[in-house]
Amino acid sequence: MAVDRKKDEECKLKEVELMARYRGPLCKLCRREGKKLYLKGDRCFSNKCAFDRRPYVPGQHGPTSRNKLTQYGMQLRTKQTMKRIYGVLEKQFRNYFEEARKKEGVTGDNLVKIVESRLDNTVYRMGFAPSRNVARQLVTHGHFKINGRKATIPSMRVKPDDVVEVKEKSRSLSVISEAIAAAKDKGTAPWLDVNFDAYQATCLRYPEMEEAGLPVDVQSIVELYSK
Repeated sequence: MAVDRKKDEECKLKEVELMARYRGPLCKLCRREGKKLYLKGDRCFSNKCAFDRRPYVPGQHGPTSRNKLTQYGMQLRTKQTMKRIYGVLEKQFRNYFEEARKKEGVTGDNLVKIVESRLDNTVYRMGFAPSRNVARQLVTHGHFKINGRKATIPSMRVKPDDVVEVKEKSRSLSVISEAIAAAKDKGTAPWLDVNFDAYQATCLRYPEMEEAGLPVDVQSIVELYSK
């Protein structure tokens, strides 16, 4: 009975995540925040990148908009940027902040560790997906396992000593093999011990904020939520 109840809870969480996600054009998010968020992987580095061609806010007034942001406005845009990088919506992100605030240590550092430990982000950091968006889809479709058990919920947390691996039947997928080929040249996250030949990675520790390389001031998000 306990196993069945746990499966039901996981199915409900998965359904909520599938419904609670942004389904619009990803390039508009970069243009809205005024910076590249690299939401489409290699496309963001090519001449097809919409931000390079139209580096202004979407909408008819975008090219001529010159409004100066207030301190609150800058904090809000920073929060929106971080949410969009990791593909989470407001309620979930706020819950992450509350969890980070209650933990020992610096709240901003804790927040980064929480979002970086998501399974979809870990798959992306492993180099087994070209973007977090693709990683999320691969996880949802059941192509990955954690410690030998099938994992289909993108927000599942990966802890130190956990082993994330590609399922045997999924190792021939072109999207994964192409991502691995690119990752071998670019390198992977230092807090993950990646074995490309075995299609797996071991989490060594939680990352430091500087290692995450986020283009945002996380402290301003803490100040925004603390008001």
